[in-house]
Amino acid sequence: MVRVFFTLMLGMLVAGANAAGDAERGKPLTTTCVACHSEDGNSPAGSFPNIAGQHGKYLYKQLKDIQSGARSAPLMAGQLDNMSDQDLLDIAAFYATQTGAQGAAKPELAELGESIYRHGIKRKSIAACSTCHSPSGSGNGPASFPSLAGQWSEYTEAQLKAFRAGTRNNDGDTRMMRMTAMDLSDDEIAAVASYIRGLR
Repeated sequence: MVRVFFTLMLGMLVAGANAAGDAERGKPLTTTCVACHSEDGNSPAGSFPNIAGQHGKYLYKQLKDIQSGARSAPLMAGQLDNMSDQDLLDIAAFYATQTGAQGAAKPELAELGESIYRHGIKRKSIAACSTCHSPSGSGNGPASFPSLAGQWSEYTEAQLKAFRAGTRNNDGDTRMMRMTAMDLSDDEIAAVASYIRGLR
């Protein structure tokens, strides 16, 4: 019985060690990512997300979901096909060590965007974004809530609209993002996305 216990414990320790990403190993694996996400993960255009500084656990899940087809990402078709779990962990670890971009909110959208982000919309029963993503937009790594600060507003708008339409549905059984986005208008989405762009 003791032998079985120690064998199980050893297996768990090895699995835990393998679950960690190696940023140094991950860097050369990102050569195909550079065209859309740049060398450091800060993309050159709003159609591609900034992934520099993103939590490794969250980014790994997104890579796995894209690889498996659970998340649609046509522009990444085939990019991850031959990568192992460890490769994806290492890529996620590399981008997690990079410094995220900073941006600015559009002044005319700042007030509405801040109100939605910090307080939600009570009459629609929409929770504040800051509850999960933190007041500064830094997210919550252990809970796999992504960092949002500095994200391109175009990208955030596209993702919120995809959650609203149900075409993006990899937010788990809670349907948290689909439920949140469901009653947001285009104007509200634009405002909160702009506000998120300016978070630091």
